[in-house]
Amino acid sequence: MRPGREHDTTCARAHRALLPTLDAWTDDEHATLADLGYGGENRLTCLIKASRGDKLTDDQRTVNTVHSATRALAERGNSLLKTTFKALRRVSLCPWRIGAITAAALVLLHHQHERTT
Repeated sequence: MRPGREHDTTCARAHRALLPTLDAWTDDEHATLADLGYGGENRLTCLIKASRGDKLTDDQRTVNTVHSATRALAERGNSLLKTTFKALRRVSLCPWRIGAITAAALVLLHHQHERTT
């Protein structure tokens, strides 16, 4: 188990099977979206940065918009779970155990908001 305050990319590099698995999964139909903090990883699809003094093209801005809109759904869901259930804010449990707890919290959240899908 890795320390809790370690950056995600450091953890990913420490687990040797993770990044090759992402390589095998990523193709023309599948991408792994990440924010600007993961810019050095070839396997992750990050936002496009403009060089100093340059502007992004329309196509590059469109790519960034689609990327952000896609990630926003997951970020919103994560935020909603953490703000609704205080127990999910600072978790240091086994990933399998927290997955089961998060799944239960998600069911409760869907029931609370009367969503069936």
